[in-house]
Amino acid sequence: MELKNPIIISSSGLTESAERNQRFYEAGAGAIVLKSLFEEQIMLEADWLGDPTMYPEGSDYLVEYLREHKLSEYLALIEETKKVCHIPVIASINCYHDAEWEEFAGKIEEAGADAIEINILALQTNLQTQYGVFEQRHIDILRHIKEKVSIPVIMKLGDNLTNPVALIDQLAAGGAAGVVLFNRFYQPDIDIERIKHITGNVLSTEMELARTLRWVGIASGTVNNIDYAASGGIHSLGALVKVLLAGASAAEMCSVFYKQDAKSLINEYTGFLQQWMERQGMQSIAQFKGMLNVKDVKDINMFERTQFMKYFSGKQ
Repeated sequence: MELKNPIIISSSGLTESAERNQRFYEAGAGAIVLKSLFEEQIMLEADWLGDPTMYPEGSDYLVEYLREHKLSEYLALIEETKKVCHIPVIASINCYHDAEWEEFAGKIEEAGADAIEINILALQTNLQTQYGVFEQRHIDILRHIKEKVSIPVIMKLGDNLTNPVALIDQLAAGGAAGVVLFNRFYQPDIDIERIKHITGNVLSTEMELARTLRWVGIASGTVNNIDYAASGGIHSLGALVKVLLAGASAAEMCSVFYKQDAKSLINEYTGFLQQWMERQGMQSIAQFKGMLNVKDVKDINMFERTQFMKYFSGKQ
């Protein structure tokens, strides 16, 4: 996809309506990722409606009705957004199982989405789960969806992978157009006075940028036949330049738009990027994209350990 600038509005409640998406388009965003359709949301609500005491045909009908209703609502969001946004509109599916999503992916393409972003976000806590099963699920879901659509398929990964680079290499071989590093897990917390679980910080912080830079830099230097989008910790104007230098083609941003007006913020980011490029004598992002990624993969381990020792050698 061709973007007029590298700022992509990430999937969130901010992108749940065509009206909101139009405001991001008018503010100058390069692309928009629609709010995710969650597999668990559909299945949980279907289970609530599907009363097992009801005659089987009636229960099955309600479950299927709810499923189709949710999917229809999402297709309508795509169609309505495309009418008012003349930039790439990316649908987002948050799934866990390799089932039924291929068929729906085809409907997403028919509705006019320019690409599909697949999120397979789950903690692996089952004692019986074998190593590699979770990674293989990414590959299988990608393969089945690619059989049904011709639009780009983007994989948004969580950071709970033993070797993200190896998985990215297989996703690239399977036809993924890009990967996003990283998805953000639900943040838990505990209220010690009420002695109960509560939600932690919903928005990302600038502290998360280091993780993003590390893995975008390592992955883009190793697997260079796929595009990367950076996600997480992009809270300052310079952070956008940093992720591009590390090897990203774009930045998926969300939390900052909960705090500041989109139009002024996008103008600030794109203006700073343009000024920086002029100072550095850069005519295009392609000239510096990946300039500071990790190209000598064999020395990654030594480099990381050396920096670790330097960083802590003076600490007592």
